[in-house]
Amino acid sequence: MGKFKKIAVLVALALCFAAPVTMAAGGSTKMAKADIDPGNISSLQRGARNFMNYCSGCHSAQYVRYKTIGKYLGLSEEQLIDNLMFNADKTFETIQASMSSVDAARWYGVAPPDMSLMVRAKGADHVYNFLKTFYVSKDSPTGVNNLVLAGTSMPHVLWELQGFQVANFSTHDNEDGSVTTTFEGFEPLTAGSMDAKDYDEFVRDTVNFLAYISEPIRSDRRKLGVWVLMFLIFFYILASMLKKQIWKDVK
Repeated sequence: MGKFKKIAVLVALALCFAAPVTMAAGGSTKMAKADIDPGNISSLQRGARNFMNYCSGCHSAQYVRYKTIGKYLGLSEEQLIDNLMFNADKTFETIQASMSSVDAARWYGVAPPDMSLMVRAKGADHVYNFLKTFYVSKDSPTGVNNLVLAGTSMPHVLWELQGFQVANFSTHDNEDGSVTTTFEGFEPLTAGSMDAKDYDEFVRDTVNFLAYISEPIRSDRRKLGVWVLMFLIFFYILASMLKKQIWKDVK
């Protein structure tokens, strides 16, 4: 194996350990890219505000502490308490939902999932598309369905921002007697307080924050990964030079 091939193998191995673990979002609907930026602190601050105002009533994030969030987002303790801590007294507490899981299960049929690891489990694209594809459905107890997660028991809590939309489907009769249903697109039904661009930014900021709390040390790990790669390359060069020096007189 040549010198450059060996370096390539070492780099590939290092990347395997440094890369974040993700899962592809499944489903028949083509996923739009979330295009989040975990390094954008302003986006994360807005996402934290969005989550606490619209999501934390039902969803917890029990694996992340307010203090950890405040430190990474550059928020003082006073800012943290005034803007994010609506149902907690101490900054070392984790994010707990305002609604109890028992009440949520009784009202919605299932307890809302904890959001700490949601993006890591489902992927940012999945959550991003889920929040954008609610549509009116007369057959649903909540009055809406979702293109990404059909039959979801979650109501469209962001309807005041996005408004309501109707999903258009077409059907095709197959030769074997089965019917194929194809999604054709959305049609606005009622307007929300945001236009499409602002709502897209709202959702992207929210998903960006959820991605951060799914893996708070992601940025630190990536920085460490760069140093690990540099060390491996330097060590390989040093080892190669030492090998040549030791074996130069051996034929």
